[in-house]
Amino acid sequence: MATNPPDRQAPKPESSVLRWLLDSDPSIRWQVMRDLTDAPADEVAAERARVATEGAGARLLALQAADGRWGGAAWNRGWDSTMHVLSLLREMGLDPASSDARRAVGLVRDRVTWQGCGPQECDGNRFFTGEVEPCINGQVAASGAYFGQDVRGLVDRLLGEQLPDGGWNCEAANGSTRSSFNTTICVLEALLEQERTVGSSPEVTEARLRGQEYLLERRLFRRRSTGEVIERDRKGGAAWTRFAFPTWWHYDVLRGLEYLRRAGVAPDERVAEAVELVVSKRDGDGRWPLEHQHPGEMPVEMDEGAGRPSRWNTLRALRVLNWYSARD
Repeated sequence: MATNPPDRQAPKPESSVLRWLLDSDPSIRWQVMRDLTDAPADEVAAERARVATEGAGARLLALQAADGRWGGAAWNRGWDSTMHVLSLLREMGLDPASSDARRAVGLVRDRVTWQGCGPQECDGNRFFTGEVEPCINGQVAASGAYFGQDVRGLVDRLLGEQLPDGGWNCEAANGSTRSSFNTTICVLEALLEQERTVGSSPEVTEARLRGQEYLLERRLFRRRSTGEVIERDRKGGAAWTRFAFPTWWHYDVLRGLEYLRRAGVAPDERVAEAVELVVSKRDGDGRWPLEHQHPGEMPVEMDEGAGRPSRWNTLRALRVLNWYSARD
């Protein structure tokens, strides 16, 4: 792949693409209004409020059981557990201050434990206390911080599990000394949510910057040792150059770039090739496809299926290109 930097000017979405994005679920529509149009803040806020009452967000909230759980579990190997639904609601931008969010998250905080969902020693843990694997704890902490829960204990645990190369790996407990892109992105998103919600601290910021440097040193998808492209995730088999949504615990290049954008990282030449990859995925209609769908039971469908144009991937890609084009 060529490594010339993409054109400095982000390609503007065609009006037909914007209409297509806006003709969608409130969870997409409010983010398109905020990030890709000049919509007034009050209109954006009004649209965001609809996430709780209409469409996919409302359907997810309605699936919560009286015991606070989704899918009968704190976590499962599908995608319909409490942890996974909270991750979806965070991606959708459900307003944490809304009464619907406070009620749903309050039930999780007060009633959900890790009984039967992790190591036996974690059975009595409250949901936002987490369990033992940093990839899972990163996802729990990201949602907890976003929804205003006290996850400082979980964050402290993650800080103590950072590896010398700057990242994290769920296999560290089994002797691994090298970090995993999958685990690292889950933890980075958690640390960023903690900083955005609670405020930065030297310890959290330092750890997060070291972790993002792990990604940047590898240009988001290359081996540091040889420079070769990492074709596939060794654990899950997913190709990092094929963009999925939801991503769950899986890393891919678009997810890495979205993290950097949200973190306010100033783009440099180390992201140029990854951005070029994103540009190359744009179809003739100015949309991005859902290239991969991680197998598992979804609580609600988020797109029209693998191989079809994806509103979520199109929104995320356009945001990344706007971020890249605004660099100094």
